[in-house]
Amino acid sequence: MRGQRDLQAQAAAHPGLFPADPFDPMLFANISLAIAFGAPWCTAGQLRAANRIVLWGFALDWLIDHRAGSRDEVSELVARCRAVADGAPPAAGDHLGAYLAAVQAELDTAPAFAAHRPLWRDCLRTTVEAMAREWAWKDAWRSGGRAALPSLEDYLANADNHACTIVNIGHWLYTGDEATLAHLDELVAVSNEVQRALRLVNDLGTYERDQRWGDLNALLLVEDEAQVRDRLAALVADCRRRLVPLRSSCPREADYLARQIGFSSGFYQLADFWGMS
Repeated sequence: MRGQRDLQAQAAAHPGLFPADPFDPMLFANISLAIAFGAPWCTAGQLRAANRIVLWGFALDWLIDHRAGSRDEVSELVARCRAVADGAPPAAGDHLGAYLAAVQAELDTAPAFAAHRPLWRDCLRTTVEAMAREWAWKDAWRSGGRAALPSLEDYLANADNHACTIVNIGHWLYTGDEATLAHLDELVAVSNEVQRALRLVNDLGTYERDQRWGDLNALLLVEDEAQVRDRLAALVADCRRRLVPLRSSCPREADYLARQIGFSSGFYQLADFWGMS
């Protein structure tokens, strides 16, 4: 509940970025619930950065997927985010960049952020470019039909558009102990695999909404839904295998990644982050 209140306050402070529709109380509740479930050993203050990164990711996704009307608009959003990540001040009127700068200022209160800022910057670049790539696929699909769609494997290779790993990196830099920071490379590698699994969990749970909104979904890319479910099962099995050595070196963060899979697998059977619309 403290996380939800903080997100509502963030949205109220940036009304140009977070319109009430679709950024409603249910979205804030769902974000804070997911983050709290993933790390129940953390205080609300320790989860603040992760919650705010997720909120920024939703704003970016909304602007690219549902507000950008051209490739140039998408490219401009990407360029502005990359510039702020590189340390430039947000341009006048750049609500998304201003909120990203605020998120980074919060992260910068943690000593580890300065030392690992290149990791954050690289992941942010990958995330915004992945969202832009999906926009291009969707645009090509509208004009060229199913033949323009990517393969399932290409789609999964672009799973940074799900913006999971960037949240995890921010959380680890904000809260991580020495063991966590010493194993960032291994944790990020597993996080990327978890991210691919969560991309499919999300798609299986939101197919009807994606159809209404005209969004891409893994089920559009295959002839049989079983292909997606089989690929998901293989990804989850690989995640579990990769987590085994991390349970010795940084057990808390290994549990954190495992809990992400568990939460999303149940959540999307009953609900959706974007409310019920």
